[in-house]
Amino acid sequence: MAGGNERWSARTRAIVAGRPSGQGQPMNVPIAPASMLGLEYAREDGTPTWAAFEAALGDLEGGDAVAFASGIATASAVLDAQRVGARVVVPRDSYAGTRSHFAHEQDAGRIEVVSVEPGDTGAWLDAAARADLLWLESPTNPSLHVTDIAAVAAAARELEHRPTVVVDNTFATPLGQQPLSLGADVVVHSATKFIGGHSDLLLGVAVAGDPERVTALRQARTRLGATPGALEAFLALRGLRTLPVRFAEASATAARLAQRLAEHPAVSRVRYPGQGAMLAFDVADAERADEVCRALQLVQHATSLGGVESTMERRAARPGDAHVAAGLLRLSVGLEDPEDLWADINRALCSVN
Repeated sequence: MAGGNERWSARTRAIVAGRPSGQGQPMNVPIAPASMLGLEYAREDGTPTWAAFEAALGDLEGGDAVAFASGIATASAVLDAQRVGARVVVPRDSYAGTRSHFAHEQDAGRIEVVSVEPGDTGAWLDAAARADLLWLESPTNPSLHVTDIAAVAAAARELEHRPTVVVDNTFATPLGQQPLSLGADVVVHSATKFIGGHSDLLLGVAVAGDPERVTALRQARTRLGATPGALEAFLALRGLRTLPVRFAEASATAARLAQRLAEHPAVSRVRYPGQGAMLAFDVADAERADEVCRALQLVQHATSLGGVESTMERRAARPGDAHVAAGLLRLSVGLEDPEDLWADINRALCSVN
């Protein structure tokens, strides 16, 4: 399979990495709907479709990738390497599904969970002194807080017990940041979101630079039965091929919307980290936020994100996100015309102001 080249940009490598090479090879890796490869089950060593997707994403993140059936399956595999009773530090504002999973593991007595403010580097450093695993998410879902990954990772490396540093890179994507280059041990993604990009698959992926960690992740995938489907891996790779152009376009639109929202009288706060296709903004209260969602005609009132369509949701209404500001609206910016998006959002805001 063709690999990336350090002289090529991420945009080019997203196209060529993991592609079959040699005369007579197909342009794309075929879907491999096989449960057996020779004398081994496919769950043991994967399929050519998985391998192609893993090669391409690993190239962009700077490590070796391991695909899983979902983002939560990926988190489960990472936890699988921790001892019983391990102390896991997580950001207080982060994906509710991950926090719910960790809370379940804590209730079962498998881990101890400690929460810190995502943007408080001092709190991370204090917690790291007694932690086994530091689970960072930057920017966070849904409030778009940013954590100093490099500072936390550097501090963890200096500790004698060397806690594992994991970064959920779903919002930033490997185009926004490469946490392994900042000192993280493992990077995780919900490939369901921006990597797949079309709201048509469930897939997770972990990337690590240490071969032993990669082997452990693959072994956990097998033990947990968290293997990705052949079609899902194929679709995720196809989505990854266009990620650079999709992400650049959506990010440019998000920046324009963030600027206009900051000037709107119905908006009290805009949360935008300066790059990426995700933003959030606050209106006066939950009632007005719900009215804005109901008034939308182009932007989809939906819970997922990262697709070609723009979606908006009041996250505090979702289970597990009661800590989120009541009037916060999370916006995933898609590929619609920026002026059409603004007209829709502005009209919805003006209808409740």
